Amino acid sequence: MPDSQNLDFVYHDHEELTRFLRATSARYPNLTALYSIGKSIQGRDLWVMVVSSSPYEHMIGKPDVKYVGNIHGNEPVGREMLLHLIQYFVSSYSSDQYVKWLLDNTRIHILPTMNPDGYAVSKEGTCDGGQGRYNARGFDLNRNFPDYFKQNNKRGQPETDAVKDWISKIQFVLSGSLHGGALVASYPYDNTPNSSPLGAVFQTYSAAPSLTPDDDVLKHLSLVYARNHAKMSRGVACKSATPAFENGITNGAAWYPLTGGMQDYNYVWYGCMEITLEISCCKFPPAYELKKYWEDNQLSLIKFLAEAHRGVQGFVFDPAGMPIERASIKIKGRDVGFQTTKYGEFWRILLPGYYKAEVFAESFAPREVEFVIVEQHPTLLNVTLQPSKRIEGIGGIGGVSPGGMYRPIPVPQHYRPQMPPYAAAASSDNGIFSTISNGLNSLYSNIFG
Repeated sequence: MPDSQNLDFVYHDHEELTRFLRATSARYPNLTALYSIGKSIQGRDLWVMVVSSSPYEHMIGKPDVKYVGNIHGNEPVGREMLLHLIQYFVSSYSSDQYVKWLLDNTRIHILPTMNPDGYAVSKEGTCDGGQGRYNARGFDLNRNFPDYFKQNNKRGQPETDAVKDWISKIQFVLSGSLHGGALVASYPYDNTPNSSPLGAVFQTYSAAPSLTPDDDVLKHLSLVYARNHAKMSRGVACKSATPAFENGITNGAAWYPLTGGMQDYNYVWYGCMEITLEISCCKFPPAYELKKYWEDNQLSLIKFLAEAHRGVQGFVFDPAGMPIERASIKIKGRDVGFQTTKYGEFWRILLPGYYKAEVFAESFAPREVEFVIVEQHPTLLNVTLQPSKRIEGIGGIGGVSPGGMYRPIPVPQHYRPQMPPYAAAASSDNGIFSTISNGLNSLYSNIFG
């Protein structure tokens, strides 16, 4: 097995990537665990490596975070950066106190390649274009997720189905998706309810922003990455004809709207703060440049993950001190909610300030809790919910269970912001202008990211 401490700055094909991950797992069994979330169309494993001081099982109170690389097969810089990040974590754990703290307090899941089939047909040195971008069936995987604003009729692919199943089982707090073709940290929403096909045809590089209820947090997370990067925060355009981004960040829809993106799905469906990290002007640069890309991104990749420890965290219990699983929590004024794990845990990244949390669980009375976030440390907040009041002498009708226990109207699995009234009209992307719009957006994304 190759020495995992000597990972060269070259591109690794799927067999080499697999050997590296297996060798690292064998060499560092106390810090790593390797698992597959599924297979690509052509049968390649979608490997995930957990790097943590508790790699094999969830430890109470430790947030789960993730990185996903190579969702576009011809954008492999992120794929290689994630392999080097794994190597750096395991080789520095005993000597770097910051890395030790991060791995002792966080479970980091790394999916180096989500599109190994696309990578297999990509060509080194190709900076633009679409060869290898798509999976083996010709689908853009970052347009293949359910969309909040518009119905996505594209057939689900094995790679996206595997990721959807993965994130439905693990309560990820924070996530980054690594891309190439630009130099910017892009944050949700990627889509917008009011982008018309006509507007898309004639739009300039800069469209209207589409802001989430957590816009302050998502901008902050993007700035953490950009400011710790060697170049990104300067906001310099990759080419004279491409946009420059102030402070190295952008709202996704303000750059160009897209339907079916992964970061919007993570955020709206599961309350996971995901941003898209465009880390190379050239999609598939020559291998001799990889070392410089690592030097540019190393600090950003590490500091970004630590942001999972900012904000509020705690547990939801019943009066006996037992955890309540799948309790729904919403920060007042922020309509995208999140849920507790089976251990009753929750986390939410928030900036310093005063907040109210609304906590709901079936068969329990809802509760509102006030708390304060400070800069230095996460706020610990434990919430005890009381059972709903008994209503004597009433059978199992009218919202009352047979035993007389009032059962409130079931809480939706995830809070989602109210759909703007014009979103339904905007979601019907039919006709010739839609075809032209989709074609231009595809051309735009092939060139820029």
